[in-house]
Amino acid sequence: MTGHGDHPTLPDDFRDRLDPQPVVSSTVGYRGRVWDVVTDEVDLGPEGGRVTRDYVRHTGAVAVLAVRGEPGAEEVLLIQQYRHPVGTFDWEIPAGLLDVAGEDPRDAAARELREEADLDATRWDVLLDLFTSPGAVSENLRVFLARDVHPAVAEGFVREGEEAGMPTAWVALDAVVEAALTGRMHNGIAIASVLAGSVAREKNWTTLRPADAPWPEHPAYR
Repeated sequence: MTGHGDHPTLPDDFRDRLDPQPVVSSTVGYRGRVWDVVTDEVDLGPEGGRVTRDYVRHTGAVAVLAVRGEPGAEEVLLIQQYRHPVGTFDWEIPAGLLDVAGEDPRDAAARELREEADLDATRWDVLLDLFTSPGAVSENLRVFLARDVHPAVAEGFVREGEEAGMPTAWVALDAVVEAALTGRMHNGIAIASVLAGSVAREKNWTTLRPADAPWPEHPAYR
């Protein structure tokens, strides 16, 4: 064990450790339309003991950073949607829940891109995997990079509620990065995605993973 202020140096190839701890008991305190609030008693071993934690049990989700344009002048597709908990019409990227049992994440991402932006793509890669708020929500989210985009129609889908009349726009990738860094946009998924997209572009997209890359952090895709 290291002392106070004595911190080891991690190797460059460090990674998170997927290691769910034993759940002694679990109860659903609130059952919602989309997700539930759960209380688990968790055994953290001799040092941590047993703790009780409340969290939102989430289906997981996918998001899409759609890109077009010549190298060095790429644009990304943004949508603006009202988010009631924060009272804001925020700029986001297309995203949606993994709430269809057995649906392939890439297929879900393509569905969301058609439904929210009337687009599809012929080139798909994994850009980023996120825990959106790991202390409060079990959500795992995978962000796909969609390139070679083209118009498409989501057959039978009607935009309702916050999606009705939702603005969409192509914006220079560099301008979106600037908006994120200067506090003009706040959506965490969008910000993480455009920053990752900017870095990936600088590395000539060599950091991308195949669209069917393993996703062991999501319980349904282990």
